[in-house]
Amino acid sequence: MTTDLDTLRGELLAAIDAATALDALEAVRVQALGKQGAITGLLKTLGKLTPEERQEQGPRIHGLREAVTEALATAKAAMEQAALDARLASETVDMTLPVDGVAPGSVHPVSQVMDELAEIFADLGFAVATGPEVEDDWHNFTALNIPETHPARAMHDTFYLAGAHERPMVLRTHTSPVQIRTMTSSKPPIRIIAPGRVYRSDSDATHTPMFHQIEGLVIDKGITLGHLKWTLETFLKAFFERDDIVLRLRPSYFPFTEPSAEVDVGFTWKDGKRVIGGSGDAPGGGWMEVLGSGMVHRRVIEACGLDPDEWQGFAFGTGVDRLAMLKYGMDDLRPFFDGDLRWLKHYGFSALDVPTLSGGVGA
Repeated sequence: MTTDLDTLRGELLAAIDAATALDALEAVRVQALGKQGAITGLLKTLGKLTPEERQEQGPRIHGLREAVTEALATAKAAMEQAALDARLASETVDMTLPVDGVAPGSVHPVSQVMDELAEIFADLGFAVATGPEVEDDWHNFTALNIPETHPARAMHDTFYLAGAHERPMVLRTHTSPVQIRTMTSSKPPIRIIAPGRVYRSDSDATHTPMFHQIEGLVIDKGITLGHLKWTLETFLKAFFERDDIVLRLRPSYFPFTEPSAEVDVGFTWKDGKRVIGGSGDAPGGGWMEVLGSGMVHRRVIEACGLDPDEWQGFAFGTGVDRLAMLKYGMDDLRPFFDGDLRWLKHYGFSALDVPTLSGGVGA
């Protein structure tokens, strides 16, 4: 029996060494360890042996099985590594070759609309200002005349950062803190737009926990509500690329502006979808809120160290994602952040679709 086991071990290990492909190696495994394999047959005989014979032959048979199993695994790993090395050596990529035939990437609609807005307001003399997305509550709330008891400060609306801080820290709920930072660091006159990401605890088809806003601020002498309306009307006509844009300003309330106004734009229904343009009072038309705006509150101007009797201004804000949905016919906000390549391919823009006022800001 001992001689037979040694002979079988030698034959199986030699067959493993001689195998040059995975299918040949699999044949050896079946020959040794399959249901009808040689080692499997030996294991089945253990039950018929006497206790003394089983004590002597059992370890030798199990040792044979382990030796063959280890040799098979080692040979298989070596073959797979050799195949991978050969594949990697053959699949070279020449980075100097042109990319014809390779599907290009696309510009996300939010990025495209951001560029469109920057182009429009640059023509109106506005600079682009930015600020941190993690803000203290003074810049995000207090300096904007938002009282301690205002619902916007509640945990169910605002993301607060854990840990000890000199002031409570939040993920900014709007880009208005950029206005405060600009007014406290720059001398008027000021004309800026502040695009960027903002965060609120909300999620459905038209709201997401993170979204994009753009706000505008003008601080100068002799600024009136008429300047605000003209600016918004000019901006919306350029953005939607229509001359029949009609605005409606409704009295509203924002802590940081007084007076405050919600801005509606007229639309008509076409094939079941809203088409921006025309008066909302026309037959088959309606009004849609697109902006919040108003004259900068005296307390906000004072909080930034300016004299409200000398300097006046207006501010406005809107959601960039919402503007993209209105202009390019998107019905759900959530796919903006899903990263679905099919959606991006359908709604994305070419890198060459650079918005210009002369060529048209839309693609």
